[in-house]
Amino acid sequence: MTPAVNEAKKAKIEHKIHDYHHDPLGESYGREAANKLGIDEGRIFKTLVVSIGGNELAVGVVPVSSMLNMKLIAKVLGSKKASMAKASDVERTTGYVLGGVSPLGQKKKLKTIVDLSATEYPTIFVSAGRRGLEIELKPQDLVSLTKGSFAELCQKNF
Repeated sequence: MTPAVNEAKKAKIEHKIHDYHHDPLGESYGREAANKLGIDEGRIFKTLVVSIGGNELAVGVVPVSSMLNMKLIAKVLGSKKASMAKASDVERTTGYVLGGVSPLGQKKKLKTIVDLSATEYPTIFVSAGRRGLEIELKPQDLVSLTKGSFAELCQKNF
């Protein structure tokens, strides 16, 4: 199993693993997961790693149907500016490949902010640490495991 799944098991939180055949030609990992699992895109959350303050990384977890607002995440993290982190930095720091980055089980635990919309659902889906593998869990458990918090992170009118 992946470090993300192992972390959920070790914490003894209620969760379900959802496996599907990943299409390497797919354009959007999150939308592919929603389609293949038959789940509303609002319940599938993508894990985005941002750079704040020039050299610090943090995680924003937002629905695949939305876009991360850089000004909002920067403000929540107490920074003036945020930008998407370089792919090489993301993979080295988290231990996951792009498209399979999970907010759980990262090599280096990063500050994690989960979009407030997650609280609208009894469970949400996030990457379980590899392409084609999702973990379903309660939003509150995700925040607890990551020592994160909820905040509004998405652009309006996306």
